[in-house]
Amino acid sequence: MPTRPIATRIVDRLQKAGHIAYFAGGWVRDFLLQVPSDDIDIATSASVEEIAQIFSHTIPVGIAFGILIVVEEGHSFEVATFRKEKEYIDGRRPTSIESATAEEDAQRRDFTINGLFFDPIQEKLWDFVNGQKDIEKGIVRAIGDPHHRFLEDRLRMMRAIRYSTRFGFPIECDTEQAIISHAQSLFPSVAIERIWQEFQKMAKSPRFAEGILSLYKLTLLPVIFPSLKTLEISELQRRLIPLSKLPLSSPLIAKLLFLFPRASLTESLQLCEYLKTSKLEKDLVSFLHSSQSLLHMPLEWQSNVEPVEWAHFYAHPSSSLALEIANFEQADSPPFLHFHAQKKEELSRHIIRIQTKSPLIRAEDLLKEGISPGVQMGKLLKEAEKIAINEDLHEKSIVLEKLKEFYKNP
Repeated sequence: MPTRPIATRIVDRLQKAGHIAYFAGGWVRDFLLQVPSDDIDIATSASVEEIAQIFSHTIPVGIAFGILIVVEEGHSFEVATFRKEKEYIDGRRPTSIESATAEEDAQRRDFTINGLFFDPIQEKLWDFVNGQKDIEKGIVRAIGDPHHRFLEDRLRMMRAIRYSTRFGFPIECDTEQAIISHAQSLFPSVAIERIWQEFQKMAKSPRFAEGILSLYKLTLLPVIFPSLKTLEISELQRRLIPLSKLPLSSPLIAKLLFLFPRASLTESLQLCEYLKTSKLEKDLVSFLHSSQSLLHMPLEWQSNVEPVEWAHFYAHPSSSLALEIANFEQADSPPFLHFHAQKKEELSRHIIRIQTKSPLIRAEDLLKEGISPGVQMGKLLKEAEKIAINEDLHEKSIVLEKLKEFYKNP
């Protein structure tokens, strides 16, 4: 269900209770850009106590900053009191806040395109920061003094580039210069987890490679990845070419690995540790590295790889991604793609068995043959799978007979 009608009812209830209330920030920007969005934040003159009195289901996520989550009809909306923020001491958060007017609240926000309000009852735009004009121009501009904005919150430097990447907007000159001036102060104010989150959002854009180049040009990229400090821009551009060919949904870590083409598995896993990625992402990195030994061989050598090894490769959920990457490195070779499409089709029944964990020969089959549980049974189960796949067998009895021969003459 669209969230706008529900959010409009929240605003209506706040206004009928005597408060000012508007849609705020990103949704208003996207509305003016005609970009679909259901992520609606609400700003109001009501205090958190007054908000809690009006709505029966609220979640106190940021009481100290005047923020409540209001839950209506199963949807959650951030409702925040108009506020001014006191001194920032850590480069990320204000020491305290105080109540403010809508105009004062707009002035404390990051970029003009995010500083707009919209009254959904009157369908009226409130623009105290010339955000509409910058949306029409297609430009990312800090509100007020950009140096002040970035000293308040260093993460805003990454956000400026993310918005520029998402919308294809250039960053206004003074805002750009302020990023260059303060890039070296990104750490330790900003946690690496927040950097990773910004990368994840940026990577959803088809302009992700352009975003990485902007990070480089504005000197943030070598701050985040010190090993890239001496990298020439021409080499960076070369490394980024594959990003335009990978599916947009490809995992972020797979995209970032192109920045480090000669990294060993150990170095790539250290990158994961540095970025504090999940185990799933570390497992993907390990799989992509192990796949290289298979996929980078000449095709005639790949033809000699045992089918059981290919079956396990194709059964992996990220095999298609590994093939996409390898195909690019093979200079978009039709024979390469044809070989793997044919091989995958030939092994399709075995691949399904691996994916569904339903091997032809199971432990209970070996128990019936008098094999006791233990190391030997484990070896025989692996050998049974190898026989079935390498010889393309699908009858349990035939595989068992061949396994008996192996058992007698291992």
